[in-house]
Amino acid sequence: MSVTGAGRPRLATKKRPGDTAREEILDASAELFTTRGYTNTSTRMIADAVGLRQASLYHHFSNKDDILDSLLSGTVDEPLAVGQGIQGVEESAVVKMYAMAWFDADQLSRSRWNLGALYLLPELRTDRFGSFRESRFTLMNLYATIAGGVVLELESDVPTGTEELPFRLVETIVNGRADSENGRGSAGLHHAPLIATAAVRVLGFPGDIDGIHDRAVRVVGDVTAGSIFEKKAGHGQ
Repeated sequence: MSVTGAGRPRLATKKRPGDTAREEILDASAELFTTRGYTNTSTRMIADAVGLRQASLYHHFSNKDDILDSLLSGTVDEPLAVGQGIQGVEESAVVKMYAMAWFDADQLSRSRWNLGALYLLPELRTDRFGSFRESRFTLMNLYATIAGGVVLELESDVPTGTEELPFRLVETIVNGRADSENGRGSAGLHHAPLIATAAVRVLGFPGDIDGIHDRAVRVVGDVTAGSIFEKKAGHGQ
């Protein structure tokens, strides 16, 4: 019998990835919520998947809603922090838009579990998840602001509301992964550049993408490695 980071005894040896019991609980919950469904998953199932006593799980999370809230927040905290960093760099609006969409689509593609598939849960409409909804709306608005900068920069003649499309394009990764898991379509691990390209094309950018991609990758690298991101992402997973 081993001991968790919180000093609680395990029922078995470590079963999940993660440096702490909390991280292991989140990983197990993410798998169960996305494969069995939120309603069909109990805290006992989660504890068993981690190798903890159920009472020990409650040392880290008060209930199942707290676990879901933490998982969902993790899907928006990092792209929001990176996006805010990207918004502040000295670059063209097209590069910023591409960088934002590329980073976000890439992290949605590579995440261990497809948590975006949980966004439509009816439970998310309650006050309990108001903070997550506000963070997601903030991320949506950030996308729209950067997209609006592209339209102004290019003097694009696009219909009203086009600025909302880059965010929607990025979230197609979620459905793509779900389809792949059901045996339809590809997993989408290499779709991030395609999504980012579509995000700037729909806003009216007609030029060469290779140079934009290279500059955007450098921007993301600078932001994620610098103090801008570290300060704003300190509360994320």
